[in-house]
Amino acid sequence: MGIIGIKSEQGFTLTELMIAMVIGLIVLSGVYSTYIAQQKSYNVQTQITFMNQNLRAGMYFMEREIRMAGYDPTGNANVGITSAGSNSITFSMDLNGDGDTDDPDDTNEVITYSLYVDSLGVTNLGRSSQGGSLQPVAENIDALNFVYLDKDGNVTATLSNIRSVQITMVARAEKRDPDYVNNQTYSNQQGTVIYTAPGDNYRRNLLTAEVKCRNLGLR
Repeated sequence: MGIIGIKSEQGFTLTELMIAMVIGLIVLSGVYSTYIAQQKSYNVQTQITFMNQNLRAGMYFMEREIRMAGYDPTGNANVGITSAGSNSITFSMDLNGDGDTDDPDDTNEVITYSLYVDSLGVTNLGRSSQGGSLQPVAENIDALNFVYLDKDGNVTATLSNIRSVQITMVARAEKRDPDYVNNQTYSNQQGTVIYTAPGDNYRRNLLTAEVKCRNLGLR
């Protein structure tokens, strides 16, 4: 009877295991780097989206109300733009048609838009009604600028000649982006610089619009 041979089964050597581990770590490192890059990109896009929505919302409210400046169905309320600053505006309108804007029945008939700094040190777009305190409309607004035009489209400082208002706002993201440095300048429709970024890590965006005040100059 012959001797039955036993087949030898060889495992991995230590060198092969080390190579496999190194390859595995390289693959995991690549997967992790891709994940981190995608996560950063997602966070940046989320911040930009929120910033733009915030900016558009603030502009929408201002456009809608400034367009109504001077609304005076009785002709007795003496309403219109009453203060035309470069970074604030106050205007009035007789929404309920009672011939005035200052009795207890009048609400939202004397409006001011301006920037203010809240208790956390954040600069916001604020709105006040009937001379009350400013309430937040849009957060993280670095610049607000108004330019006033007459019927011919020329810049004017005379309240009675104002027929349209150019509004320009600069908003910034809520959080810093450590991979981004902002040194940009931001200008209004007249080409005047209204804000220069201080070389920080905030992303910003500018939005501008021109509002035709359809109730001004009717009388």
